[in-house]
Amino acid sequence: MNLPNRVRIVEVGPRDGLQNEKREVPTAVKLELIERLADAGLPAVEATAFVSPKWIPQMADHTEVLTRVRRKPGVAYPVLTPNLKGFEAARAAGATEVAIFGAASEAFSKKNINCSIAESLERFRPVADAARKANIKVRGYISCVLGCPYEGAVKPEKVAEVAAALHEMGCYEVSLGDTIGVGTPARTQRMIEACAKRVPIEHLAGHYHDTYGQALANIYASLELGVATFDASVAGLGGCPYAAGASGNVATEDVVYMLDGLGIETGVDLDRLVSIGQWICGVLGKEPATRAGRAIAAKKAKAA
Repeated sequence: MNLPNRVRIVEVGPRDGLQNEKREVPTAVKLELIERLADAGLPAVEATAFVSPKWIPQMADHTEVLTRVRRKPGVAYPVLTPNLKGFEAARAAGATEVAIFGAASEAFSKKNINCSIAESLERFRPVADAARKANIKVRGYISCVLGCPYEGAVKPEKVAEVAAALHEMGCYEVSLGDTIGVGTPARTQRMIEACAKRVPIEHLAGHYHDTYGQALANIYASLELGVATFDASVAGLGGCPYAAGASGNVATEDVVYMLDGLGIETGVDLDRLVSIGQWICGVLGKEPATRAGRAIAAKKAKAA
């Protein structure tokens, strides 16, 4: 079986990981986290979200984060822009890549952004058009590709429909998100196969949550079909808001450890990544949600 030789990891910890933190994370800490992750070899580090502070207080410093961050050549620093107002603010702050966020579940779309899937796509169109004119790359996200907290299972064809709409709109890549982490390898492959009929596989990415412990298995199942880009969060930052106490984003350390073991290149320095995870969790006062990270840190401590 031919797995990809190289995988691109999109690090989402500074945005997706921190946005649910109850305590305000200082801007200086966010900047250090982004810069350290880039220095560890991550090719893309999602920096912040240009959203209303009323909805996500943690991202209130978005302009300061994007204007002050030390940008490493060759590294992408995408930011979330859910509407034209957010896009214009991001562009003014120097964004070179933005992301728009849709859903494959009508119930989730209505509860999350108060509109239908079709209406949400119409909201994104002006953002995609403005980005194209400004020569700014656009990445698309789809939530609930394998299940919804309100309506249960989601049909693969529905996911493919939304993915095709985002791709046609100008998204260079569409990230398929298992928001509540209910997917299994077989269901993941069925969903990807449906999407690949509408969007070339090289323009699809996987974003798997580890709520049921299936994220790495789902990544492997995606690799088997040729997917070569995955979202992950250092130390597994960002719990699942729809399952109390459940783990959310798959830990970047666990993903890199698995890919290293498969002989797949990522360009990421695992030891440095583990140190970053230990550091940020120390700042946040929590345990790293990464098995590989904890094991490597324990081994290092023992050797010292």
